[in-house]
Amino acid sequence: MEKRTLCLYFQVHQPVRLRKYHFFDIGKNNDYYDDFANRTYTRKIADRCYLPANRVILDLIKKYGKNFKVAFSITGLAIEQFQKYAPEVIDSFKELAATGSVEFLAETYSHSLACLVDEAEFKRQVKRHSEVMKDLFGMKPVTFRNTELVYSDEIGEMVANMGYTTMLTEGARHILGWKSPNYLYTNSINPKLRLLLKNFRLSDDIAFRFSDQNWDQWPLTAEKYVSWLTAADGEIVNLFMDYETFGEHQSAGTGIFDFLAALPGQVFANSDFEFLTPKEAAAKHQPVAPLHVPYPISWADEERDLTAWLGNELQNEAFEELYKTREKVNALKDEALIHDYNCLQASDHFYYMCTKLFADGDIHSYFTPYATPYEAFINYMNVLSDFILRVDNEYEKQKGKTSKRTKKTTKE
Repeated sequence: MEKRTLCLYFQVHQPVRLRKYHFFDIGKNNDYYDDFANRTYTRKIADRCYLPANRVILDLIKKYGKNFKVAFSITGLAIEQFQKYAPEVIDSFKELAATGSVEFLAETYSHSLACLVDEAEFKRQVKRHSEVMKDLFGMKPVTFRNTELVYSDEIGEMVANMGYTTMLTEGARHILGWKSPNYLYTNSINPKLRLLLKNFRLSDDIAFRFSDQNWDQWPLTAEKYVSWLTAADGEIVNLFMDYETFGEHQSAGTGIFDFLAALPGQVFANSDFEFLTPKEAAAKHQPVAPLHVPYPISWADEERDLTAWLGNELQNEAFEELYKTREKVNALKDEALIHDYNCLQASDHFYYMCTKLFADGDIHSYFTPYATPYEAFINYMNVLSDFILRVDNEYEKQKGKTSKRTKKTTKE
């Protein structure tokens, strides 16, 4: 009997955090970043999550060889901060890459939402990210995951046109209806792009519910979890989650690392599953149908849409102002401005401005460094105002130089 597929994918991302930037700093100070916070967070999460989790995964690969496989996507902004503050994290990912049991996925360099407004910027970021993955880990990504699993028919078509054959997204209930996320699907415009859909219930059992003592299934053991996997329908179960689940969102004291270490043994002993990377899963299975997604979906919040980032006026105003300046930034080709533009595009900044209440509000408040969404908006807009001022000044300066050169040439 043919084995079913278990696909494990982890997202690794850290935004470059902004310092408290006042209105009176605009036009006087372009030092936007909280270096202390960035160093502290990166070191803390490296020690709690990335380094110990990578050790567990490396031990599992050594124990089970090519039978145990995982996939990662690591944003360009996270890589930059590892290089600055925790280079041993990159070394540990390189060690995983050398095993041949890990697939590294392509995504936007800045963890941005550029796909929604600017195809050229989206492609620029994906190309840059792909080059970084090739340089660091020696493999050119062939599978794509967009920021926060954001996907629509049109976004999928853009990704297919970039040459990717497989893409990850959310198995959103309002899109699937009666259909199961546990099969392979295709993009409805370009069927060459295959889609792997997150099983959000089984993923969130680990990512969100693992340490919840009020959960009626607590404590979650590897044995119990594998019984749920076995009971799942379909051909593929895709478990997609933040890598920070291990050791950061679920602390070491909850037993999360023991769970991760025990899971493959239970899968091999008590189920009909094999571990495959996304690339392998998409190659092994036949798509069952095209997936129609007319409006963007994501893996965030109850709605599984874009409202985590673009659900209120604050977020939309900040987003529109940021992308109004893109043509000038691209024309200037100034490395310092491009770096700042990359950092300011991180979707996290818009996430911090979210004004949702209840369960989703609790998750948002866990991640934000600001006291309120309004404080997040004001701080971001102060930084953005200074950035736009710098871009405009530089643009006028370059235009002046060009017109002087033109006049000189005309005279000659």
